[in-house]
Amino acid sequence: MESSTSRTSLNCISLVDPDIQRSVALLKQACLDSGFFYVLDHGISQEFMDEVFAESKKFFELPNSEKMKLLRNEKNRGYTPMLDEILDPENQVNGDYKEGYYIGVEVPADDPQSNRPFYGPNQWPSEEILPKWREVMEQYHREALRVAKSVARIIALALNLDEDFFDRPEMLGDSIATLRLLHYEGGQKTGQVSNPSKGVYGAGAHSDYGLITLLATDDVVGLQICKDRNAQPQVWEYVAPVKGGFIVNLGDMLERWSNSIFRSTLHRVVLDGQERYSIAFFVEPSHDCVVECLPTCKSETNPPKFPPITCSAYLSQRYKDTHADLSTYSDGKA
Repeated sequence: MESSTSRTSLNCISLVDPDIQRSVALLKQACLDSGFFYVLDHGISQEFMDEVFAESKKFFELPNSEKMKLLRNEKNRGYTPMLDEILDPENQVNGDYKEGYYIGVEVPADDPQSNRPFYGPNQWPSEEILPKWREVMEQYHREALRVAKSVARIIALALNLDEDFFDRPEMLGDSIATLRLLHYEGGQKTGQVSNPSKGVYGAGAHSDYGLITLLATDDVVGLQICKDRNAQPQVWEYVAPVKGGFIVNLGDMLERWSNSIFRSTLHRVVLDGQERYSIAFFVEPSHDCVVECLPTCKSETNPPKFPPITCSAYLSQRYKDTHADLSTYSDGKA
């Protein structure tokens, strides 16, 4: 059982607010309440954001045969077709009615680091077909990581840690930051309008895996959050898009770090048949970072709720659980 009729209101964090304590207080309240908030004044121009969305659209408008040449590899780089991902298998009859494209930290194939999960060369569309595409996406990756580090500093203060806690090499100094372009086809193409009662979703209910996610969207409403996953019935609320800003949410690793004080909230995408584009930027720490309860988040009466785990092990399992096995694409990249 569920209901989903209202829109939620989220706190707004300005990255140029000189009153850092006000930003910390707003963010802390958001992390305790819903795990979602808006970030404004982040320094990425609207002109450049528009260009990123335009280049994303150019890729998804390519013929399917061209997109499948860039099918995601074992490093989760490249194209993910419609229905490739199933985020809520208990409630979905098919996979997500979206297609996507993964771009991670660029590591050359001859670099020993490329042998690690989530590191390696990206897959890029041909410059003949999309001449500016790689340049634009690599610039956006750099800019979004800068914004994410700024947000992480405020989160550190909200957790009573040193401001640079997440800047350390084992944290975001050597991060597994992943950009994902997303496209939800309109109902006129797929005939699929989201219908939760029938298990049809743009993206099934899930929580994100890492530290934080920065989400930029077009102006089509579709994102919903459920602040209390254990409530019966579950209450789902729409999150309004914000022009020129990011919707930011906490991931499961931050919930583990904070001993469930800060919340990684269930969210999904429910669409009325309109086409929708969004750009997610997932920020995780380094491969070897041990995610375990922070000293400021445990006590005799509140012992650690989760065992320590490395970032790499945790991410590898979560990706394996939600994506189709690559062997199901019998035609490969032909």
